[in-house]
Amino acid sequence: MRMALAGRLTLTKISNRDISIRNILTRPPEPPLEVLFSDPTNSVYIGRTSIFNVPFYWTHKYVANPHIAIVGISGSGKSYFIKTFLLRAAFVWNSNGLIIDWAGEYKDWVKQTGGKVIGLGRGSYLNLLDLGGMKPYDRIKQVMRTVELLTDIANYPEQRRLTEQAIEKAYLENKFRMDVREQKDELGKPLTAPTLKDVVRILTEQAQMGSYEFPAELENAIYRLRQFTKPGEDFFAQQSTVQLDVLVSSGLVDLDLSGLPDETMRALAALTLLQFVKERMRLAGALEGASTQGLRLLIVLDEAWKIGKEENSDAVMIVREGRKYNFGMIIASQNPTDISEAIFSNVGTTFILKVKFERFLDYLQGSLNFSNYMREQITRLGVGQCAVNLSLTLPTPYPQTFLLEKIEGEEPSKEYFLDLTGVITDKQRRDVSMSRTVSFLKEDFRRKLRQFGLTDDKIENLSKTFEKNNRRMDVVSFIVLLERDGIVRRNLSDFLKDAGLDDITIINIFGKVDMKKSGGVGREISQVVLEE
Repeated sequence: MRMALAGRLTLTKISNRDISIRNILTRPPEPPLEVLFSDPTNSVYIGRTSIFNVPFYWTHKYVANPHIAIVGISGSGKSYFIKTFLLRAAFVWNSNGLIIDWAGEYKDWVKQTGGKVIGLGRGSYLNLLDLGGMKPYDRIKQVMRTVELLTDIANYPEQRRLTEQAIEKAYLENKFRMDVREQKDELGKPLTAPTLKDVVRILTEQAQMGSYEFPAELENAIYRLRQFTKPGEDFFAQQSTVQLDVLVSSGLVDLDLSGLPDETMRALAALTLLQFVKERMRLAGALEGASTQGLRLLIVLDEAWKIGKEENSDAVMIVREGRKYNFGMIIASQNPTDISEAIFSNVGTTFILKVKFERFLDYLQGSLNFSNYMREQITRLGVGQCAVNLSLTLPTPYPQTFLLEKIEGEEPSKEYFLDLTGVITDKQRRDVSMSRTVSFLKEDFRRKLRQFGLTDDKIENLSKTFEKNNRRMDVVSFIVLLERDGIVRRNLSDFLKDAGLDDITIINIFGKVDMKKSGGVGREISQVVLEE
């Protein structure tokens, strides 16, 4: 078969079976050149396609909207892709980048690139009742929608009414006009927004009067809000120290949420920021020539399942509104089912890195409608390889899902390798396609160990051990070292599963580990419990 590779013709042998699977003769396997190879001066380079080796430059010119979804197991290259994309967008379009950083995994990189890191929960506050350029009536609706998303207040209409009423009274007490955007006093100075503490005070005063017909409802409404106003946890109930202008116009910014105590607090911060940013972009309007000048802002939501899954989340609403605002969201997750199907159905682009579980593939295939051939190829993807789904704006006879040989970053992604030679079964040894190693990206490896509670010193020592051995280690020695550092077996099992190992191989690994730790004496049988 004759193929065009980088401007020259070469002859390549392809079996009839492969040709029939690819269906090349009846349907082109990749989008046309004008979609893949857009103007390099006004698009972001991602990598080369797997079949025809065509450079793929991403632009929102041909897709439904500028929003992006990324899925793939731990170590597949999601974080590396996000970092590369943000750097190149900043270079090509002068785009600002805002990372809403759930676990604090991007903060070191942002510092290294000269960006800003702002840590909520570490002396920084975000007032939930700030207007962000909105009318008080509109902001109240957003606040109530957020509270409904994060609590069960929607099941208690009277408590909802009392809370909404108290928020309105708090604004009125501070001399705000409810249907006006710019709020100033008689001297022309900006008014100070109330806080959730003012709302709790108003509800408490109402309860103390003793005249309300349903005191239990009132007490429960107070109790619900107090979780956000407790001393030491009032991150959203004090005047803001975080300035929105700094977040959206200062180049690369990492909003580190790892200092907040739980998922609810992190979700509250992320939803509030999305609401403020959406309003700021709407008020500013699209820049002249925005369709050809890229994006002013890119917002990253990585593993933000609590706000990416709910249908009434602002993340879902922004994606559904498409090109209305001149900024793009990048929503990433290991688990595709943590991202609402409405997001996959509406984002302009989806990058699918290695996905392991069948139920995840079912979810993706049902949402994006790619072929069984493409599904099979996704299961075979290595680190940094991916499938790309483009939601093209114009009808086309070309497939909208295609394969990239590798995401080409600003620098080669460094991989660590685990040798499985001593733990795979006889059946696996006879399978010539069975890999004798598994690999993962260095930065994903370090992030995972940090999540398991390992200190930076121990992570650095383990990384040095890999580097001394040409970035390789046998899997049994690797697990022994991690157990000595205090990582429990359940977490180790999850780590190995994320690396793509099956249960039988993991059981063999732990058996060999127990033998090595006991000096190989006795050959006792170890009981290994693997939890989903």
